[in-house]
Amino acid sequence: MQAQRSKLISLEEAARLVPDGATVTVSSSSALGCPDAMLKAIGERFAAEGAPRGLTTLHPIAAGDMYGVKGIDHIARVGLLKRVIAGSYPSGPSSMEPPLIWQMIDRGEVEAYNLPSGILFHMHADAAAKRPGVLTKVGLDTFVDPRRQGGRMNDATREQIVDLVEFDGQEWLYFRAIQPDVAIIRATTADERGNLSYEHEGAYLGALDQALSARNNGGVVIAQVKRLTAAGSIPPHQVRVPSTMVDYVVLAPDQMQTTETPHDPAISGEIRTPKSDFEIPGFGPDKIIARRAAMELRDGEAVNLGFGISALVPRVLLEEGIDEQVTWVIEQGAVGGMPLLGFAFGCAANAQAYMPSPMQFAYFQGGGFDRSMLSFLQVGADGSVNVSRLAAKTHVTAGAGGFIDITANARNIVFSGYLTAGRLDFAIEDGRLNIRQDGKLAKFVPEVEHVTFSGYMARERGQNVTYVTERCVIRLLDDGLTVTEIAPGVDLERDVLGKVAIPLKVSRDLVEMDARLFRPEPMNLELQAATRRRGTSTRAGIGG
Repeated sequence: MQAQRSKLISLEEAARLVPDGATVTVSSSSALGCPDAMLKAIGERFAAEGAPRGLTTLHPIAAGDMYGVKGIDHIARVGLLKRVIAGSYPSGPSSMEPPLIWQMIDRGEVEAYNLPSGILFHMHADAAAKRPGVLTKVGLDTFVDPRRQGGRMNDATREQIVDLVEFDGQEWLYFRAIQPDVAIIRATTADERGNLSYEHEGAYLGALDQALSARNNGGVVIAQVKRLTAAGSIPPHQVRVPSTMVDYVVLAPDQMQTTETPHDPAISGEIRTPKSDFEIPGFGPDKIIARRAAMELRDGEAVNLGFGISALVPRVLLEEGIDEQVTWVIEQGAVGGMPLLGFAFGCAANAQAYMPSPMQFAYFQGGGFDRSMLSFLQVGADGSVNVSRLAAKTHVTAGAGGFIDITANARNIVFSGYLTAGRLDFAIEDGRLNIRQDGKLAKFVPEVEHVTFSGYMARERGQNVTYVTERCVIRLLDDGLTVTEIAPGVDLERDVLGKVAIPLKVSRDLVEMDARLFRPEPMNLELQAATRRRGTSTRAGIGG
């Protein structure tokens, strides 16, 4: 009997498998799952040999983060990268040096596109099945619509890769499938045949679809793993990417579970973290906003969660003793549990299940969940929201990520943020909010710089949209943005209407925000019962 050919090669050998001009797809997330050692090896080969050159890379979710040279920053070199198509990019606070990839984008040294993460995953599935691409309403009237920017991120990016088409009497966006020459994926364990398991990973991401897309189009699949085991050691049900999809395996025994975590077994579902170990946010304006957002929730809902202030909402429910009443669903794939904060956002401890990201995005795009809780950088007069790009501070945002996929058909959306931007100083005393110093920059503006969420489409789809700030609550109603609640201690004219760059309507039933929000002790919050769900409409304007 012929011996099994070993698929194990060195990182240096694997880097030499990437030819000039190749299209390389990378399975990763900003928080977890990044095949960092493999990307570093490609960057080091380029530094030493000047090859490979002219790569196009695909990243459904960002590779790496802002904490040092990681992920895509290993290959962010002039000459190495020609084009990047990503759902999101590493981001960081304005006080930090921008990630290298953002520096290249801002200088026009690389062609760069930002497409919805879910669409990018599904483009891989279509490439694998030899289908032409994704036909969808996701992204209509956002910055990925060719009538706006078409997903292009700088002047160096000229080619239009998203088309507006008419099909069956309706408008759709068409994203062509892209056939990768190389897929770089990651797992925890590989057996001698190349079967891959994910027991220490915090998500499966889209590795299988990305491997399939390369395999079925004559490409090469390289898997970075933490450890090796004998053939047959991995139970078949635990194999997430079978050996038939894997050409080569590289070993990185020190690969991190997340960009800052060597290994936390609660993230990978191996143990459960006691609830007492989760940090409760301190009292302040962020918590006030998160508390008010939490009041929009209903008992028994499945709720998507975004980065920013919204990420604090699960901790508010935990403090109130009602965290089991809502099931959180995150784009990286976790279902249930406690979503993590900071650099580890995208992971969840104590998850009930892990969905592959492409399937999680199908769930989001089809509107199968109940509510989404997200953040905003800007809100336009028509209710549109920008979270993806500010001209003066590009690198402080990660791009759209899954935001466009998630909001396309969400029935209920809560956007959270401050009413103004700049140096803010608040005093919160005796259940009242005193604005001692206000921000000079208006966040409610006539027109947002980047349309990540379309207020026009929201009205067309009949979505229920709420904007929660530290001093007021605003709702998108048929006749426009309307102030419905105001914080105790806040003057409507001076502190709200006078701090926006657009006219706001004021509800005839304007009420004060709940005084319990402005006191440090728990609120004794009770969630209302969820209304009975109805089927999603399939009329024009609705559907994935």
